[in-house]
Amino acid sequence: MGRHSLPDQYGAGGSDPRPRIRRRTVALATALVLTVAGGAAAAVRSGLLSFGSSCRDHAVRLTVAASPDVAPALTAAAKQAEDSGLTSDGQCLEIGVTARESSKFAETLAAGEDPDAQVWVADSDLWVQRITADRKATRVTSVGNVASTPVAVAMVPAAAKSLGWPKKTYSWLELAGATLQDGSLRLGAADPARSATGLLALTQIGAAAAGVKDGDTQAAALMKALSQRASDTDAQVLDTLPRDASGAEQGNPRRNRAVVVTEQASFTHNASADAGTGLDLFYPQDGSPRLDYPYTLVDKTRLSTDESRAAIRFMTFLRRPEQQKLLQKHGFRTSDYDAPQTLVTAAGGSGPQPFAEPAARPASDTAVEETLGTWTITVQSARLTTVVDASSSMSEPVPGTGRSRMDVTKSSLLRALATFTPHDEIGLWEFSTKLDGDKDYRVLVPTERLGDTAVGGDTQRDRLTAAFGDLSPVPDGATGLYDTTLAAYRQATASYVKGKFNALVILTDGVNQDPGSISRTALLTELRKLASPERPVPLIMIAVGPDADREEADQIAGATGGSGQSVTDPSQIHTVILKAIVAAGTQGNEN
Repeated sequence: MGRHSLPDQYGAGGSDPRPRIRRRTVALATALVLTVAGGAAAAVRSGLLSFGSSCRDHAVRLTVAASPDVAPALTAAAKQAEDSGLTSDGQCLEIGVTARESSKFAETLAAGEDPDAQVWVADSDLWVQRITADRKATRVTSVGNVASTPVAVAMVPAAAKSLGWPKKTYSWLELAGATLQDGSLRLGAADPARSATGLLALTQIGAAAAGVKDGDTQAAALMKALSQRASDTDAQVLDTLPRDASGAEQGNPRRNRAVVVTEQASFTHNASADAGTGLDLFYPQDGSPRLDYPYTLVDKTRLSTDESRAAIRFMTFLRRPEQQKLLQKHGFRTSDYDAPQTLVTAAGGSGPQPFAEPAARPASDTAVEETLGTWTITVQSARLTTVVDASSSMSEPVPGTGRSRMDVTKSSLLRALATFTPHDEIGLWEFSTKLDGDKDYRVLVPTERLGDTAVGGDTQRDRLTAAFGDLSPVPDGATGLYDTTLAAYRQATASYVKGKFNALVILTDGVNQDPGSISRTALLTELRKLASPERPVPLIMIAVGPDADREEADQIAGATGGSGQSVTDPSQIHTVILKAIVAAGTQGNEN
């Protein structure tokens, strides 16, 4: 039989065997391929084999700096992204999440230092706005929001019951005021200078106080009381609560029984609390401001294309339904219009508390800055000498107001004065040229405590209010800026008071016009000699209007550790003063 003959079993009468042979061959080949492929896959997983085309050979690495409260949720999401093989342009993602306090990370960006992160998830857009407004800070670009959580007031059950929780509702001012009236409630909060939660709540209280008679006094008293029980961080606020339900802990004067926290923080606390130490949550009826967790690219211009796309890819991943559920599992809201009942209940909320109401209207930048400034000078009493330009140019009209620069300046200074407490020390000088013999300046009200009473019954505040009102431009008066600055700074440093925030505030709408005065170079030299880290007196120089030199103001103030500011509209002066005080106070605390 020839070599192409078939076996006997396939002889006459049988069908053509070739299709059957082909099927068996294909089956054997397929099995072999699957076996080899399975073994290879196992080898790849175990690291025995490596293919050059594997996405992990060129993985894009991202570091996400996240607020400590949201960091655990983002860490879990990053792991799910890795487990699911999430890629960006075919490249795997390796995402590391580190917990960073928003205030500390903002300080790093403000200093222009390397933050060692490509993505920043702060707890509030307040931090992003602050960095965006700082020309010297590292640039950031917000591309969306991760989640949100409302700010509220949590109390231990006994304290909440004493205020009628949950049936009775309060405004922010009423709720805070109740804690003042009942000393046993002891309200605590995080330092508004370091906590968006504390700052948003305090701003809301300030807004409520503005519409109430003597509300400013009540708000100032509340700030003073809060300053005695303020914690550095939001996490530390919860540590001030009673450790258990015992009388010793509940009655301990060092323990707060009410705290300003977010819904998410109360949720997390209650999830880990022992029986009897959970919290009940009040949602103020005038609206709960919210933390909004902006997802921000850090120094976008320096990110590689791969890093930018990978960062956006992770952001879109977080918006998937399963990731939204993950965030909710950690106590966050993922919709501005939905308050999951299970989340609210676990956080300590209950009807008829208005937990499902829309968030409070975002506070304006001005309101936030004023609140922060007021807090700063409330926590640490201030000693400020204010020096006002009285040259003839201050009679120039402010466009669109029908008022002169001086009139608008006086109104703004009076508004600033209202934010200071009786314990603060404020004084007033004016300057032009040759106002007092050969001197370009004149002391109108010496720097003393606002609550001090002089002969006749007038307080220092009364005297300053009258003096501000009497300010008027000197006809044909020029700007004796340099001699005045040196004299005022000498006086401010010589009269330094330990334990207070000492500063000198100078407002000018022009440049030095006294040809016989000290030179700028000599002025800077003298200021540097007078400035002392042990007795800091920062100079805050505010350039008012289009004729003032902001760059020079910054240079002169910088010689003392202070700052130069500029305003086109004098009505902004009070806000700028408070903002500069905050900046100078923060720098002083760091030193």
